[in-house]
Amino acid sequence: MERAEAYGFSAAMSGAFLLSCLLFAAISRRLRGPYMDEAFHVPQAQAYCHGRFLQWDPMITTLPGLYLVSVGIVKPTAWLFGWTGSVVCSTGMLRFINLLFSAGNFYLLYLLLFKIHQKNKAVSGFQRILSALTLAMFPTLYFFTFLYYTDPGSVFFTLFAYLMCLYGNHKTSAFLGFCGFMFRQTNIVWTVFCAGNVVAERLNEAWKTEFQKKKDEKISSRKGSFADFIRIFQFLIEYLVSPKNLVTLTALTWPYIILVTVFFVFVFINGGIVVGDRSSHEACLHFPQLFYFMSFTVFFSFPHLLTPTKIRKFLLSLRKHPVQYSLITVISLFLIWKFTYVHKYLLADNRHYTFYVWRKVFQRHELVKYVLVAVYIFAGWSFTDTLKSKSIFWILMYFVCLLAVTVPQKLLEFRYFILPFLIYRLNIPFPSLYRQLLELAFYIAVNAVTFYLFLNRTFQWPNSDEIQRFMW
Repeated sequence: MERAEAYGFSAAMSGAFLLSCLLFAAISRRLRGPYMDEAFHVPQAQAYCHGRFLQWDPMITTLPGLYLVSVGIVKPTAWLFGWTGSVVCSTGMLRFINLLFSAGNFYLLYLLLFKIHQKNKAVSGFQRILSALTLAMFPTLYFFTFLYYTDPGSVFFTLFAYLMCLYGNHKTSAFLGFCGFMFRQTNIVWTVFCAGNVVAERLNEAWKTEFQKKKDEKISSRKGSFADFIRIFQFLIEYLVSPKNLVTLTALTWPYIILVTVFFVFVFINGGIVVGDRSSHEACLHFPQLFYFMSFTVFFSFPHLLTPTKIRKFLLSLRKHPVQYSLITVISLFLIWKFTYVHKYLLADNRHYTFYVWRKVFQRHELVKYVLVAVYIFAGWSFTDTLKSKSIFWILMYFVCLLAVTVPQKLLEFRYFILPFLIYRLNIPFPSLYRQLLELAFYIAVNAVTFYLFLNRTFQWPNSDEIQRFMW
């Protein structure tokens, strides 16, 4: 990092942290007690603060990583500054833990952008800082910086594990992956993603070597053609049935293999992936979740994905490959018809934006969910098109992880899209400075509206005296 870039990054990170602190103070003044899921998380952390580590709220569905880290930070800090009484492990103190995670996420996002795009000399230090700032302000993640939820810590350990993986520190990466798993069980998918990065790199090297030997054949740059997929599939089968290759891959990824084994042991002993209340978190094959994620990504990355050039390229692709798109349309319609699930929380809880998205869009008419297939196909094409700079093996590996982390979820919840979105956004080529600034301005505007509604547009339910607030 050059000195000017180091100063610029320090200024951006300090400024963002100061702004977050001011916003944190404003929110804490208006919302002193636990809200929403904090009603479960805060008392559980306070029980740990008082040494009651065997006490557990059966309504909590995640492992105790957040509470263990919180106690590990708050207790030494209280001892160092001589704090006693109710301030130790208070709601405000526990929320502040996520403010620290948020600052850590900013730093990790910058380091990941630097590492992933280090070969692109056209990217300036200012662009890296701007992209890191933008992603740190990503609305769905940034909102939960100010509440005691698992999301900021979950993202922190997962991004940290990804960074260590890219630098080849796989044992450290697996340990950090375990920490992420302790925050949210589905993060085991991103441990597989880290292992997949290693495997994809080896496969890509072998693929290049294979076709360099054959002077009459070239590596196709037309990712997505049917002939390419047949050839890649044959190559994968040949590569993976070789005992020598399997031994090599196992030697490279054994820390991740151990962690995944621990995960399966946990699932076997626990009787499922969810701890606590399982009735509201049943796994199912909810394939439209992939369509929702693609639409979510287009919405939050519209400066990169929803451009006139992209639309023209998509229409040209439609004209060139009508049979393929017709087949994709039929499959998509079938998946929506047979595998659409509506969780009871989605219909009942009017505090979340997903409630209004579902009511205002999907419940307009029974046919709406089918009409939106055209939007989904464009979103999927645009999403994939921006990843064409990555190797085909990386793309396949990412999509496998994306399916694993989204499809089993019955509840449409934007928080579940945070990590797959961030990993996608980190790996697409740097856009122009204008588009980066537009993206940052959009995120700031969305955050401003969200916090305004959360703080000022409160309401009450007919059967409750509690103040309710709009949130992600």
